[in-house]
Amino acid sequence: MSDVTDAVARVVEHGPAVPAMLLASVAALIATAAFHTRWSRRHGQAPPADDTGARPPTGERAAGPREEGAGPARPAGAGESALWRMRTTVRDAPGSLARLCAALAEHRVDILSLQTHPLAEGTVDEFLLRAPGDLTGTGLAGVVSAAGGEDTWTERADAHDLVDAPTRVLALAARTALDAAELPLALRQLLGRCTIRSLPATAGATGEVPPEGTLEDTVLRLRAPEGGVISVERPYLPFTPAEFARVRALVELDARLGPRVPRGRDSLTLAEGHDITVRRADTRDVPAAKAMHERCSARTLGMRYHGPVGDADRYMNHLLSPRFGRTLAVQTASGRIVGLGHLLWDGDETEVALLVEDAWQRRGIGGELLGRLVAMAAETGCESVYAVTQASNTGMVAAMRGLGLPLDYQIEEGTLVVTARLNPAPRGSSAPVPHGERIGGE
Repeated sequence: MSDVTDAVARVVEHGPAVPAMLLASVAALIATAAFHTRWSRRHGQAPPADDTGARPPTGERAAGPREEGAGPARPAGAGESALWRMRTTVRDAPGSLARLCAALAEHRVDILSLQTHPLAEGTVDEFLLRAPGDLTGTGLAGVVSAAGGEDTWTERADAHDLVDAPTRVLALAARTALDAAELPLALRQLLGRCTIRSLPATAGATGEVPPEGTLEDTVLRLRAPEGGVISVERPYLPFTPAEFARVRALVELDARLGPRVPRGRDSLTLAEGHDITVRRADTRDVPAAKAMHERCSARTLGMRYHGPVGDADRYMNHLLSPRFGRTLAVQTASGRIVGLGHLLWDGDETEVALLVEDAWQRRGIGGELLGRLVAMAAETGCESVYAVTQASNTGMVAAMRGLGLPLDYQIEEGTLVVTARLNPAPRGSSAPVPHGERIGGE
């Protein structure tokens, strides 16, 4: 474990300063790590599914054995093999696990990894399996049930699941240490498909959750680093105490690090010669964002928020929070923010939104922000993004067309919804983002 702790220190030494006491939290997280359970659908304010390599489910949980996430792909042939993830509950008695493993061996199923989750009564065993191509998830569940397994759950896996648990958790800890927006993504890599909600402290939720958090079957709650409560729900599979411990360690790491965003920024030159800087923004930029609102016309704010202009300021804390997406800010040489671009997780979809101060419109800033947001979405594996605007907002429509991507148009309740279909970047790669170049007007 000392080797892992040293590795964490090396990973984050070029990022924000990390207090030495954080290493204990990271070590606890890694010590309780499992092989990676991933998610395939997004719920609530959730990141794109493919950001964690998920596969969409094909059925709902049912009584007894169940198969999820097999997808529409053609089953492997009898001479081929397939990877499966499986979780089942066995009695905490000598020989129980041995009987289950022997039953799998009889059907030529290879156990690639095994993790145990002790419970008050019984043990939850989580497997990564390589099975013959003609053995379905339902068939696997039947084999396990006959050998004494209960409440069995199966899901197709892929080669990404073969990476060992310490490596995956170390990567999650490093990503979270460098960027607060990574916490929701990391939680989903730890827990699989789940709904994550951030409940504000003003709702009185904090007092209902003790400092150590609560675990109630398919729901866990922890106090959020910025106040309020983080609620995680996974109706299709109850959480185990080991999973709860991992989440608590990761949230503790995030809390100790405090607010942070990547420090990188790009300096660009507009066509008329003005220099601007594009960087990540968060809630520490709320005062500057509100000041920009005051310089915007009522028409510009109305185009952006599609509602009463007087309510615009109350959106800022939500829009700039890394819990709900990522924000890019454009600032002038004097440091004044003149443009904001938001990439927002919206249920099963991803929204892009732009606001550019009136005096800086028609200079290419909107197109620059939109291109960068779309590149970020593609890097996370998102298949599409949408923008909600009005037909009269020619600047936004032109920026979407300027992406050079297939577009769909819909009119919903008097507003125009433009959806761009993306080509997701391969996981682990970075979509190219222009740096230090001149940009022209729209």
